[in-house]
Parts: sequence; C-alpha cells; structure tokens
Amino acid sequence: MPQAGTITALRAQARDPERVNVFLDGRFAFGLGRQIAVDEGLRVGDVLDTTRVDTLRAADDVGKATNAALNLLARRPRSIREIRDRLHEKGYNTATIDAAVARLEGWNYVDDADFARFWVENRVAHKPRGRRLLEQELWQKGVDRETARDAVDRSELDEHDAALAIANAKIRSYAGLDRDVAYRRLGGLLARRGFGYDVVKPVLDEVLPRDGQID
Repeated sequence: MPQAGTITALRAQARDPERVNVFLDGRFAFGLGRQIAVDEGLRVGDVLDTTRVDTLRAADDVGKATNAALNLLARRPRSIREIRDRLHEKGYNTATIDAAVARLEGWNYVDDADFARFWVENRVAHKPRGRRLLEQELWQKGVDRETARDAVDRSELDEHDAALAIANAKIRSYAGLDRDVAYRRLGGLLARRGFGYDVVKPVLDEVLPRDGQID
C-alpha cells in the first residue's frame, strides 16, 4: 500500500458507510472514519506526505479505540483501568489508548468516582458483601484506595444487615450439623464475603443456637 501520494479517490466502504477508503495514486492506501476525512478537509487532488498519512492513521486509531470503549460502556460502567486493559487486549498502543481515554473523560463518560459508586450500590442491592471485599474489588479494577473508601462510606451499606441476610439464606443448608461445625463454615463464608470479626461474631450468635444441632 502506498505510504504517500496524491488522493485520487475517496470511496465509502460497502460494509460501513461511516468509513471511507482513501486511494493514493490510483491504489488503495488506508481506511478512515468519514468524520475524520470531513474534519481534515480531504479532497481528491490533495497531496499527502508520509507524516500526514501517519497522522491520519493515528487519528483513525483513536476513533476506533474510542468506539470500542463506548461499546464496552454501553454494557455497564467501567473503571478507567478496565477500559485501558480491554483496549490493550484489542491491540491498541499506549498513545492511542491515552488519547481515547482523554476523549472519554472530556465527555464525562468515564470517571472512577462515579464507577465506584455504581459498583458499591449494585453490590449492596444484589450481592451483599462487607466493606473489606467491596474496597478490594474496586482496587482490583484500578480504583485508588481513597476513592474506593469514599464510595463505600457514602453508600447505604449496613454490614450487620448484609451479613445477617447472607447467614439467614445459608443457614438452611447446615441443617443437622453440630453448632461448632456450622459456626466455622458460616463464619468462613462471611469472612470471605469481606465481613470483619466484629460483624461476623454477633451475626453467628444471632442465627445459630447456643448448643446442639442446627434444625
């Protein structure tokens, strides 16, 4: 494919009318988003040197990366690091990813504080867990510790009620077990869900009989 030359044709792509094929000196050179071509004022007869071609291709990569990110965000909110990781998996380079993320931030489409609030609210409503695990999940998604902590602080999380709901839902599966066995198993489950001992012990004492087997 030619790396420079005179534009001899700009043709809409058959499979995607929002993209055009650019021909230089009669040969296909590269594809480009239609809006980029319009914004750049490309016309038949324009002479493109290698620098201009590289700049256009880089701009097109940013556009494609941005669209890929928007498709991800259409499914659910994402942290900035999640977006970066997914774009990296798709083969985009760091400069392209930086530019795409900056564009999304400028549009207020990505914001880690908003994402953290969404994540915590969703977990509290549908998958109860403790503060520790909520913050850990956010850290793993690239949210900084202060932002994660603030999101949990601002939530309606009641760790005792959340742990109690899990315990009451699980206690039936321990029917016939000695209290000590059920205590260890249910305590381990609640600990893995991110609840501290100060929450777990009162809940265990509330849902488990003092002696004998679980009914």
